[in-house]
Amino acid sequence: MIIIKLDEVLTREGMTLTQLSEEVGITIANLSILKSGKARAVRLSTLQAICKALNCQPGDILEYRND
Repeated sequence: MIIIKLDEVLTREGMTLTQLSEEVGITIANLSILKSGKARAVRLSTLQAICKALNCQPGDILEYRND
C-alpha cells in the first residue's frame, strides 16, 4: 500500500494546501484527492513540482507499506 504523507510535509514547511496549489498550478481539488490517498496515479511532473515547492524528496511524500 502507498501512503501519502503530504499533510506532514505541508505542516513541516508551514504551507497550506491553497498556497501549494497556487505555487504548483494544480487545483485544490486535485491536491485534496492526492492528499486523501484516493488518487489512482501521480504524474512525475506533478510530483517534481510538489517536491520543488515543498523543498523535499519524493520519499518524504510517498511511503510504501507491505500489508
